[in-house]
Amino acid sequence: MNGFVLGGTSSGVGKTVATLATVRALDREGIAVQPAKAGPDFIDPSHHERVAGRPSRTLDRWLQGPDGLRRNYHRGDGDICVVEGVMGLYDGDGSSTAMVAETLDLPVVLVVDASAGMESVAATALGFREYARTAGRDVDVAGVVAQRAHGGRHAEGIRGALPEGMTYFGRIPPSDDLAIPDRHLGLHMGEEAPIDAEALDAAAEHLRTDRLREVARTPPEPEPDSAEQAPGRTTTEDSARPRIAVARDEAFCFVYPATLERVRDRGELVTFEPANGEDLPDCDGVYLPGGYPERHAAALAESPALDTLADRAADGLPVLGECGGLMALSESLTTVDGDTHEMAGVLPADVQMHDRYQALDHVELVATADTLTADTGETRRGHEFHYSIADPASDARFAFDVERGDGIADSRDGLTEYRTLGTYCHCHPESGAVDAFLDAL
Repeated sequence: MNGFVLGGTSSGVGKTVATLATVRALDREGIAVQPAKAGPDFIDPSHHERVAGRPSRTLDRWLQGPDGLRRNYHRGDGDICVVEGVMGLYDGDGSSTAMVAETLDLPVVLVVDASAGMESVAATALGFREYARTAGRDVDVAGVVAQRAHGGRHAEGIRGALPEGMTYFGRIPPSDDLAIPDRHLGLHMGEEAPIDAEALDAAAEHLRTDRLREVARTPPEPEPDSAEQAPGRTTTEDSARPRIAVARDEAFCFVYPATLERVRDRGELVTFEPANGEDLPDCDGVYLPGGYPERHAAALAESPALDTLADRAADGLPVLGECGGLMALSESLTTVDGDTHEMAGVLPADVQMHDRYQALDHVELVATADTLTADTGETRRGHEFHYSIADPASDARFAFDVERGDGIADSRDGLTEYRTLGTYCHCHPESGAVDAFLDAL
C-alpha cells in the first residue's frame, strides 16, 4: 500500500483538517483511503475514521519499535495510506513525524500556514527540506499543502515561489466551518463534533490528488512478529477461546484498533457500555481503556457494571484498566467542580481531576512483580496524558517502577489488587502488554 505523510511546521497549523480534506478528495475519486496517525493520539484518529470509514492506524516508534511500526502500517486496508503527523515535523522525543517518515521511507507533504505569506511559504518549506539534508536526516520533503490560503494571486504566488523539486499539492481555503472544537486532552472526538461535510467537500476541491498519488510510495516489508503469530487458545471440546469484555462508550473511547484486532485474533471480544447503564457481560477478563470517565462520573457511579466489576474482581477475574480505566476502578473520582462520585472501589486510591494536564510523555515501565501485562523484570512502553491525580493508600501495591514518565506516585505505576491492574500508561499491542494480558486469562 502506497502512502505519504502530512507533516506540519508546528502544532496547530491545521494538519487534521488537511488530512480530512485529503481523505475526502481521494475518496471522491473512488480511492479507498487508509488513514493513520503519527504519535500515540486517540482523538485525531476518531475524526479520520468518521471521514474515511475505516479505523486509523497508530504509528509511533516509541510504542512499537521500527518493525512494529512497519507491521502496523502493513496491516492497513486500502489503496493508499494518508498519515497525519504529530506536532511540528521534527518535534517529539521518541517518535517525531520525521522519525515515522524515515522508518517507513514515505515522502512528507508539508502543511504550511499561508494565511499571512506567499513567497515566505516557499522559504519555510525549503528550510524544512534543507534542515533534513544538513542534519543527516533521511526525510524527503516533497512539497506543500498551503493551509488557510486564498485562490488567485495568493495561491499562484506560493506555487511560483516553490524551488525546483518541490511540488504544490494544493491549498485549504480559510473557513470557520473547518474548525474542530477542543477541550482538555485535545479536540472533541469525531462522533461528538464532526467537521462540516460541505466545508470539507469545498476544501477537497483545491487539492491535487493526482500529484499526491504520484508522490506516494510503499514502505519496506517488516520483520514478522512471533508473538502475534501465537494462536492462543483454540476452540475444542476441552478449552474455549477466552471471552474478553471491553468497555466501549463515551467514557471509555481511547482504544487502539490494533488492540481490538489482537483480542479478536486470540479470543472472543464482547463490548459493553458502563456509562449507558449496561452491566458487565459474562467474560474471562475485562479491559477498561482510557477516555473521559470524569465527564460521565455520575452515570458511572450509578452503573451496575461497577458493582459487578467489584464483585468479579474480588473473585479473581483479571481486570486491566488504563488511565480512565484506572480512574473507574478507584475508590472515588472528584471532578474539577468538586463533586465526588463513588467508583468501583477495586483499587485503593482516590482520584482528583485538575484543570490542567498533570502528565504528558512517552512512558517506560519496568515490572517489579509478575502482573497481568508483564513478568518481573520485563519492560513495557506506552504513553500517558491525563488531567487527574490518583492518591493511593499508604499500603497500596505497585507493579512497575517508572523509568520514563510520571506514573501514579513516587515514580511507580500499576496499582494491583486481586488480579486487577490499573495504570496511567496506555500500551500498544506491540509493547507485549496485550499478549501478556491474554496469556493470563
